[in-house]
Amino acid sequence: MPNRIGRRRRLPVFITLLIMGGGLGGCANLGDGAVSGAFVDPATYDLYDCPQLDAQRKSLAVRTATLQGLIEKAHTGVAGAAVAEVAYRNDYITTRASAKLADETWRRNGCDAASTAQQTPASEPRVAPRRSDGAVK
Repeated sequence: MPNRIGRRRRLPVFITLLIMGGGLGGCANLGDGAVSGAFVDPATYDLYDCPQLDAQRKSLAVRTATLQGLIEKAHTGVAGAAVAEVAYRNDYITTRASAKLADETWRRNGCDAASTAQQTPASEPRVAPRRSDGAVK
């Protein structure tokens, strides 16, 4: 009889843990879905011009790759999946949502690599103007 009573008590605990695990697993796969847009302000890049958007997109790409590397590195350790989720996942989701928003603004503004290169000319060395007698001001 004691074994049968013990099994009855373990079943609700097992079912509860199973439901909680499924719920947390769903949060882990949030990714780039519609809910990830809640992590960023939709008007963040509205006043950016093409060169600013280009710089921001590059910065976000580097940050995303860095976070992805940290997540992969965390998975190699003991309890790595839990560490990766707690330490890096929210920042990763926010960065990806920001990158997606910057890309949408980039397309909406009609920016492309050629126009960005034209708008940001290479810095030319500044030459001080000469006076009429040939001396530099």
